[in-house]
Amino acid sequence: MSTPTPKKSDYVEIKVPKFSFKDTPTNAFLVLTLVIFAFLLGMLTNKVIYLENATKAAELQAVPSPAAEAPPVEDNNPKQVSVDDDPVMGDKNAKVTLIEFSDYECPYCKRYFDATYEQVKKAYVDTGKIKYVYRDLPLSFHDPLATLEAVAANCAREQGDDSTYFRYHDELFKRTTSNGNGLTEDDMNTIASDLGLNLSQFQTCLADEKNKEEVKKDVADANAAGATGTPSFFIGKSTQNGIISGTPLIGAQPFRAFQTLIEEELKK
Repeated sequence: MSTPTPKKSDYVEIKVPKFSFKDTPTNAFLVLTLVIFAFLLGMLTNKVIYLENATKAAELQAVPSPAAEAPPVEDNNPKQVSVDDDPVMGDKNAKVTLIEFSDYECPYCKRYFDATYEQVKKAYVDTGKIKYVYRDLPLSFHDPLATLEAVAANCAREQGDDSTYFRYHDELFKRTTSNGNGLTEDDMNTIASDLGLNLSQFQTCLADEKNKEEVKKDVADANAAGATGTPSFFIGKSTQNGIISGTPLIGAQPFRAFQTLIEEELKK
């Protein structure tokens, strides 16, 4: 079947008028003006958008996010703190006293022990310049293990003296992995055995609830001095009554921070 050939009458003829800038100078000028205006308008729009974005960016930078806010300023004023009847390392008649409130399960306390403790001990305790007092501040979220470890160290002291306490203290920090589950009661018994303590006597002491009262007393004194985190240190001139006016030093600070405060007290 063949397709019929279209006729000229089948189409609609549309005549498009020709445009010439030469023939219509006024229209050409108008078109050129519109083109220039559109170009300038586009540039102006882009400039406005740029300025708006820059303003928003400046406003965002001016308002700090919660994560970028500066931490609260620490209260560095001296605090009245007692050595109580807690273990002392070094010369008990030393000119300066350093009191530490600490938690055996605190990772920052362990960091201090690993990085700074021996430096302080060598430079100032072993030379007789300061006496070092350890007091307990087990944090609630590290309990019950943190309190039990504090009791264990006190039980070690009962079988010996302050040096026995600090030997046990050192082993706790060396062996724990911190965060409230760093050791077990069996581990504490093992430390007692390794140090040559009477294990039966040690276990009886560890199970005695009344031994937790000494730990609670330390916690109350720490709170009274404004120490709510661990480790917290107070450094001041030694006194006859055992109550010092101690400058606080908070956290796992480097040796130079202790050196600065201790040297200041030694000069007084």
